[in-house]
Amino acid sequence: MAVVISGVLCLILGLVLAVGGVKLIGLGGTWYFAVLGAGFLLTGVLLLARRRAALWVYALVMLGALGWALYEVGFDWWQLAPRGSLIAPLGLWLLTPWVVKRLGWQHYGAHVWGGSALPLLLAVVLWGAAAVQAISTDTHDIKGMLPAPLASAPAAADAQVPAGEWHAYGRTQHGTRYSPLAQITPSNVDRLEPVWHYRTGDVRRPGDPEETTYEVTPLMVDDSLYLCTPHNLVIALDAETGEERWRFDPQVPDSSNRQHLTCRGLAYHASAGPDEGQACRQRLFMPTADARLIALDAGTGEVCPAFGDKGQVNLWANMPNVTEGFYYSTSPPVIANDLLIIGGAVNDNISPSEPSGVIRAYDVISGELKWNWDPGNPERTEPIGPDETYVESTPNSWSISSADEALGLVYVPLGNPATDQWGGERSESSERFSSSIVALEVATGRLRWEFQTVHHDLWDMDVPAQPSLVDIQTAEGLVPALVAPTKQGDIYVLDRRSGEPILPVREVPAPQGAADGDWTAPTQPVSALSYAPPVLRDKDLWGATFVDQMMCHIQFHSLRYEGRYTPPSTQGSLIHPGNFGVFNWGGVAVDPVRQMVFSTPAYLPFTSTLVPREDDETTYVSEREPYLNENFGAPFAVKLEAFVSPIGLPCTAPPWGYVAGADLRTGKTHWLRKNGTVRDRAPIPLPFKMGVPSLGGPMLTAGGVAFLSGTLDYYLRAYDVTTGRELWKARLPAGGQATPMTYESRSGRQMVVVVAGGHGSLGTRAGDSVIAYALPQ
Repeated sequence: MAVVISGVLCLILGLVLAVGGVKLIGLGGTWYFAVLGAGFLLTGVLLLARRRAALWVYALVMLGALGWALYEVGFDWWQLAPRGSLIAPLGLWLLTPWVVKRLGWQHYGAHVWGGSALPLLLAVVLWGAAAVQAISTDTHDIKGMLPAPLASAPAAADAQVPAGEWHAYGRTQHGTRYSPLAQITPSNVDRLEPVWHYRTGDVRRPGDPEETTYEVTPLMVDDSLYLCTPHNLVIALDAETGEERWRFDPQVPDSSNRQHLTCRGLAYHASAGPDEGQACRQRLFMPTADARLIALDAGTGEVCPAFGDKGQVNLWANMPNVTEGFYYSTSPPVIANDLLIIGGAVNDNISPSEPSGVIRAYDVISGELKWNWDPGNPERTEPIGPDETYVESTPNSWSISSADEALGLVYVPLGNPATDQWGGERSESSERFSSSIVALEVATGRLRWEFQTVHHDLWDMDVPAQPSLVDIQTAEGLVPALVAPTKQGDIYVLDRRSGEPILPVREVPAPQGAADGDWTAPTQPVSALSYAPPVLRDKDLWGATFVDQMMCHIQFHSLRYEGRYTPPSTQGSLIHPGNFGVFNWGGVAVDPVRQMVFSTPAYLPFTSTLVPREDDETTYVSEREPYLNENFGAPFAVKLEAFVSPIGLPCTAPPWGYVAGADLRTGKTHWLRKNGTVRDRAPIPLPFKMGVPSLGGPMLTAGGVAFLSGTLDYYLRAYDVTTGRELWKARLPAGGQATPMTYESRSGRQMVVVVAGGHGSLGTRAGDSVIAYALPQ
């Protein structure tokens, strides 16, 4: 019976491989799976005939598969393992007495190995030896060390925030996510322990959008911690104990029209003046999901009635195409020189007639509109009249801006106008500002400079993250710089006075051939500091077994793919990196003293298929409101999917996520380490360190320790900044897709705080936890 079962199994596998392999050959792919299928079929026939030659044939199958695997991927364990996941165990099974004794040997003894079983035994041993070698070989990490800080390295340029506090999303409006606190060091970080655990009570509700996410980075001012929740509650906690001091509910109504439900953070402002007890002298600003901007007294949580209209500003004012849920700000405003500057998110790919991407500046006390920079009308920045509207469907800024008050400039990351994957009818101004960073004068809103990171973007490669401002020591002296991570993997280092590159940027040829009515840019900019993925090849395709790996090969060769910036197509195009991005809204952390950047590159390809539209009513790619990606009024809807195997595993091999350390003066990456496990993504919670993506930013400290919680497994981790080595981790109760922060409590302890609430579109566990860690007293 064992021989029959083995023979039938080989025939089934052989038939699947032969059919799939022939199809793959027809698509121009490898012959390997068809040849492997033939070997399985012959083995199965011989087993059913009870011929000892079956073992010889299967030995050749194993040796051929091993040779091909080593030729393609070498001793890369996570590439080698699926290639042998069925082959090697089956070979071992065929050597057992239940099989061998049924192939003509009466006894399972030494004379068996002098016959047909010996080559198969050799093949099994060689596969085992290769596996042992692969497990002990690290083929992906760069294990280097960052150089020591220069003696003349500058301190943080924005010193207005006390060292022990955290006043803005990126700690300061420079957005470095760097704290000068040094109590926690590589030698003591493993002693961190939970100090308090607060539950907000804000949990997901029926009818919430899929992308209901908890992405907040709290603020810390004086001895209070301030945070917001996905449903826009604002909460103040005692920074020492985690006890709630007050909460404010803006009463945001539910809506099925929203793409996102999140709050990345609040903005804080303190007015100058001698009256410490004055109401609203210290203010918090909360953007809501129904497009309001609310000012609150930081001490009491009461609305500041003198701001705007009874404490709030209506962000729908002067907007075209007003549809509830189609415009709101998920990110905190930036505050500079007593002006509050804010953009907003627009729902993706619903139609070419969306709200405007206008950037507006309000007086931080009165809420009066001081200027508006409309990408569709960039020369006119004075406030427009009450009966006028901004230009529709212009590039918008859904992420976080940064500001240099000394230079009088605010730096705004911009995305795309609708539609993302078809740009045949974009305006001249949209072409100019799409996927760009713009520097605007704080006082007037006038454009000082722009830098475009993708030309004629057809891939949803918005500039996703807050630019980080740091002064870099160069051969010409100290240069005020801007560090901008992008979805496509480039990190641009620019002179923030002019937008000119500090690290070289070159234009490289890009794939051509857009969809009907569209066009592609002939070249795209590439930074000297880049984590762009290499072009995918057959050997990079993956699967849990060689069967689903073959299915990924078939899918790969069925898609259009010519490397990064392959245009979307009706055939279906492979987009690598996908619109999840190498970097996303979490950005990077910058150490101004070490002149280094800590980043979290992630790699997940997507497929992009344009679906021709026959009318402006039919839904082709969505089932419910707000009908994302339908592009009503455009020639094509777009179907966006992860590039995964039939069983849902990525079709590209791990690692899918790293942490990296690079020198900003040279652009050299000194260390790169795969990061995170599949513990919370696998059916069985095994902590295999395969390297998983992160969504949420890192944070650096002067103590030489970095923190990150955004990986797809539920941990807060600490790293040695010099080497990237993981030093410590703490288990979180839910997904930690947020950016940690740190501060000094009134008892003198350095606290590290992280929010663990999960991310809807990533499928991480939802929660409502805010947790503080510190060294033992």
